[in-house]
Amino acid sequence: MNEIIILGAGPAGVAVAIGLRRLGYAVGVVSAWRRFAAVEGISERVLESLRQTGLTRAAACAAAPSQRLARWNGEQQAQNIEYLIDRPSFDRALREDLRAADVPLIEGRVVTVESSAAGHRLVLEDGATLNAAFLVEARGRQAPLARQGAADKALRGPETLGLLTRWRGQPGLMRSAAESLPDGWAWMARMGDGSCYWQLTVDVASSALPEKDGLLDYCRQRRAQSALAQDFFAGAAESDWQLHARASTAILCQEVCGDNWLRVGDAAMAVDPLSGNGVFQSLSSALQAPAVINTLLRAPERAALAKRFHQRRVATLFYRFARIGRDFYAAEQQWPDQPFWQARRHWPDQLPSHAPPDFAALRIERAPVLRDHLIAEAEVVITPDQPLGVWHIDGLELAPWLRRLRQEPATRVLADLPDGQRQSFQNWLLAQGFQRTEDG
Repeated sequence: MNEIIILGAGPAGVAVAIGLRRLGYAVGVVSAWRRFAAVEGISERVLESLRQTGLTRAAACAAAPSQRLARWNGEQQAQNIEYLIDRPSFDRALREDLRAADVPLIEGRVVTVESSAAGHRLVLEDGATLNAAFLVEARGRQAPLARQGAADKALRGPETLGLLTRWRGQPGLMRSAAESLPDGWAWMARMGDGSCYWQLTVDVASSALPEKDGLLDYCRQRRAQSALAQDFFAGAAESDWQLHARASTAILCQEVCGDNWLRVGDAAMAVDPLSGNGVFQSLSSALQAPAVINTLLRAPERAALAKRFHQRRVATLFYRFARIGRDFYAAEQQWPDQPFWQARRHWPDQLPSHAPPDFAALRIERAPVLRDHLIAEAEVVITPDQPLGVWHIDGLELAPWLRRLRQEPATRVLADLPDGQRQSFQNWLLAQGFQRTEDG
């Protein structure tokens, strides 16, 4: 029996596998190749996260940075710098990172998972069976919600469909663009080898889409109606057309961790693609998963604390991404009465995506934290924008110093801080809205 099996070799699954391997666990990954080609844009921050996690070969797949063009709310502007990645090449590189970390990979599609307190039995499409003491679900949006008793325990946003078309054009400069439309929005990209992508994102409930065999022609007609797309793909002969329809509904699993299983990446929370890139979101919920699993297996007396840590982190990340997406939708004012925009401009709630600083609102609580590859409990400072709490900055635990700051003059507290950490603490205080008075 393998000690831990991870289902899925995307960035979340591979990051967890390498993290567990570094902790000395026997880990195996089971994955089938994705059934369609795609391209994604990632940021410099994501590239650095990939490298730090050990996914160096995957990070090397990123092309040279390019600027994304956006036409939103009737205005056109060049926005963020992003690095385009060819997803099939990226997936191959992720597998190479697994091999380099000495993590075995089984190529295959899992059709059945039988789970109990004693472990998990997996049946693959070819009839082979595997057994594991611990299971990590990292198969993305397609991961069955019914497993681990999670049926009907998911929060869903407005039902959304992405229609991705791909064709072969002329080689040229790599670039990407996005634009809002009356019934949705479109994202497009051209790769250096001539691969072209155009994805239309629409509302399932209100869109009058043709039957499956008419979707490709429908997407070609819609693209032809866009002046931005016509200019973006101008001068390129087109051949080898393909279409893939995929759900892009925001989903938050309300139960993402048990005593011998865990969900990460899009299998735990999948957000609207407008709020950011999928690689970043997958990594965000996976980077600390090895410590959670390590705690469940080696310090079971802290199981409740570890599960609370993972559940709260996933939920907090989901709502932050969802609110960012909501704000992008709300910024589009051209079609306020169209169903697509009405359904998304107020979901999931009306709370700000980034709360303003408020020093008076800071409070100290005991909360789960990551310490020495295990989940422990410590005093943290809860801020309006960090509801999970901040434990330390540059090695300085914040709670004791904040407590002193509320009882003593600021000059005395700051004078007692170690020289190498005083400036970091002062910068953090200013970012929280702290203002010194004349007497200290």
